[in-house]
Amino acid sequence: MRYRGMLPPVLAGLVSAVVGYASSFTVVLAGLRAVGATPAQAASGLLALCLAIAVTAIGLGLRYRMPISIAWSTPGAALLVATGHVPGGFPAAVGAFLVAAGLMVLAGLVPWLARAIAAIPRPIAGAMLAGVILSLCTAPVKAMVELPLLAAPVIVAWAVLFRFARQWAVPGALVAAVAAIAVHGSGGSLSGAALRPAAALTVPALNPSVVVSIAVPLFLVTMAAQNVPGMAVMATYGYTPPLRPLLVATGLASAAAAPFGGHAVNLAAITAALTAGPDTHPDPRRRWVATVALGAGQLTLGLGASLAMALVLLSPPLLVVAVAGLALLPALGSSLATAVTEPEGREAAVVTFVVTASGTTILGIGSAFWGLLAGGLTALLLHRRRRAAQPSPQPSDGPEPSHEAGDGAAEAEPVAARP
Repeated sequence: MRYRGMLPPVLAGLVSAVVGYASSFTVVLAGLRAVGATPAQAASGLLALCLAIAVTAIGLGLRYRMPISIAWSTPGAALLVATGHVPGGFPAAVGAFLVAAGLMVLAGLVPWLARAIAAIPRPIAGAMLAGVILSLCTAPVKAMVELPLLAAPVIVAWAVLFRFARQWAVPGALVAAVAAIAVHGSGGSLSGAALRPAAALTVPALNPSVVVSIAVPLFLVTMAAQNVPGMAVMATYGYTPPLRPLLVATGLASAAAAPFGGHAVNLAAITAALTAGPDTHPDPRRRWVATVALGAGQLTLGLGASLAMALVLLSPPLLVVAVAGLALLPALGSSLATAVTEPEGREAAVVTFVVTASGTTILGIGSAFWGLLAGGLTALLLHRRRRAAQPSPQPSDGPEPSHEAGDGAAEAEPVAARP
């Protein structure tokens, strides 16, 4: 039969949708609320992102017959949390979302721009992401001190599942949080909440400082932490989709979602392995079905965006951020490793991390931009310093002296000149 064996990829796509949604929707809602969204606008943003993911994933899956997984930008949402309130409120943030989407489309249309983004040193990009999510990742510790009865079951559930079923660790922590709130009470109820999905249109406003604070870092962190790793994951399983059309597609989808509160969609980096791997289907040519199922699953989950917002409002804010922090711990570990593993560029990465993690706003521009700028300047300074430390070739009329003559030439080689 033609459709024989389609159940495994369909299930893989649905599992990927559930895991991706449950693992980070709290980060998305916290990020949108941090930059000024009302509960209705945040729920609308979550709905818009799910619809954008569904349309893009299904369209790309059918077009290229590859398991091209799409997700929202979780690091981008963490950036919004770190940025906090911006001049002009949520309309200015929506304007920045549109600019970031435009930059993504431009990267797909202009080859040199994509190459320029890829040329950003990996240690600096990793350090910027680590600085952005650090404050979120410390939230579980704070929650244990301030809300021990609520936080302890969440952390224990996360730790146990992380050991035995890693992909379900954050969804399990979320279930534990809901159970803890139900047992200990939160002083609220879902009875008066509007649970039907509703789109809320926000007229965008362009504010130069907000564009620099949100749009540029959002574009960079989405490229460095989502699109590039997403392509790498697919290549691991033997797929090489054309990057530029994918950037255009996700950029246009992000632009469509932005007026309704969605910040960005992109290639999936983590959940991509759930749809592109051999467990999805033994035949690589049939794994694209998982992407279509993922889109259908995201569409269904998006209809519950208002319910998700209502549950978040019932939870203590610190507990919501703690669940988000648990979801981002693996990202923090990998970004820190990227930042400091290689000795070359380590100092610039540390400068980037420190400035970004400080959360300092200068001239109305958030710390992510200043961290990237400070790291880039440090890398340029140290690069010139290392070049200056290299010995200049000395002219000689005769043959070069032999190191075997015992003249100490080998010991005189500057350390800075060695690779």
